[in-house]
Amino acid sequence: MPITRYEAKLHGRLGQIFSHLPFDASKKAGREAEDGVDCSVCHQIGKEKLGTRASYNGGFVINPPQSNNRHPEYGPFHIVEGNRRIMRTSTSGLRPTKASQIRDPKLCATCHTLFTTARGPGGKPIGELPEQMPYPEWLHSDYYSKKQTCQDCHMPLVKQPTPITRVLGVPRKGLHQHVFVGDNFFLQNMLNRYRGELGVSALPQELTAAAEGTVTFLESQSARVRIDHLGIHAGRLDAAIEVDNLAGHKLPTAFPSRRAWLHVVVRDRNGGTVFESGALHPDGSIEGNANDADPTRFEPYYSKITRPDQVEIYEDILKTPAGDVTTGLLTAIGYLKDDRLLPDGFDKQTAEKNIAVIGRAAKDPKFTGGSDRVLYSIALGHASGPFHVAAELWYQPIGYRWANNLKPYDRAAEDRRFNRYYDAMGPATAVMLARAEATEAGP
Repeated sequence: MPITRYEAKLHGRLGQIFSHLPFDASKKAGREAEDGVDCSVCHQIGKEKLGTRASYNGGFVINPPQSNNRHPEYGPFHIVEGNRRIMRTSTSGLRPTKASQIRDPKLCATCHTLFTTARGPGGKPIGELPEQMPYPEWLHSDYYSKKQTCQDCHMPLVKQPTPITRVLGVPRKGLHQHVFVGDNFFLQNMLNRYRGELGVSALPQELTAAAEGTVTFLESQSARVRIDHLGIHAGRLDAAIEVDNLAGHKLPTAFPSRRAWLHVVVRDRNGGTVFESGALHPDGSIEGNANDADPTRFEPYYSKITRPDQVEIYEDILKTPAGDVTTGLLTAIGYLKDDRLLPDGFDKQTAEKNIAVIGRAAKDPKFTGGSDRVLYSIALGHASGPFHVAAELWYQPIGYRWANNLKPYDRAAEDRRFNRYYDAMGPATAVMLARAEATEAGP
């Protein structure tokens, strides 16, 4: 909610969220809180501090008006004076101004790079968590050197010259659609399904289109799965599964409730299941995942999987100062595991600690920038081939444990309501990103 947060910051106050609920459209603060973010937030951010630690956690700077009727509103194009006057008179003084920072990933980083302060007894700071790091991850990848930016992926380019204004607009090259496609189809669908309870003003068809667009984006631009090798040796089927990350940052990235995992199934000549790892349950949990079954444990990274109860999950697991597993952002000081898929060119040996690979994956030479390779070695027993192998990469914006860890706090109406929504939508919490299949003739 950068509108209300930034305004509160200017007046020496902390940002507020729940105090604005329910939204009151008759009040300026209520309207701004309901918007959360609007066009003018991004288009008024100046160059000051961009790319520095001080700019993160919403530390952007909006420049004050240079004089009456001269408040800069930044964009990538030069605007002639006549069109500037139209903007000033219709917006109480905003002045279109060409500026390069509007297309710089450093601008995106101000809100999307987030450090969280952990608190102990009495609210005393006890540590810091690098909670959301897509920009530093991008900086450490080949996407930085290739100059493929946040905007290139999340704001699709309009290929043909297009007018940017309805009044006196001229066709311009390089316009980007302001769709800001991301990954959280689940919350989009939740807002739509429970729109009455949540007071959602967006139209049903708008949220449906947004969720469908998000899934299409994930399915087409996030990952690729390949079965690189398939063979039978000494009564075991060996399948090397390779997963490629097509994103410019870790996959998944940012908020640590997100996870991706491999679902691998082997069937015999009659279609019977010989082996299955990573099946999704109707409640949103993953079969065999230690963390879903027990909040004090978690599934390690595997370079080789031999049993159905071993699941390859690409995730980050938070830790408390005592080294315990947690999903509490205000009690987390770091990670016990971070094996999220790395972007192309990411060198895990030289990565700074805030974006480091943590756990077994750090020492696996096949877990590298752009891809991971996992060997599945499956005992065939008396099963007869040919054997069909299907490998799928699934993704979940809010993992089962992140939702269910809220249930002990049922005194809060928000927690109870969210868990009711999550439990009702369990099968819709995840989507398949990529799939590959192959057949081994077998004995």
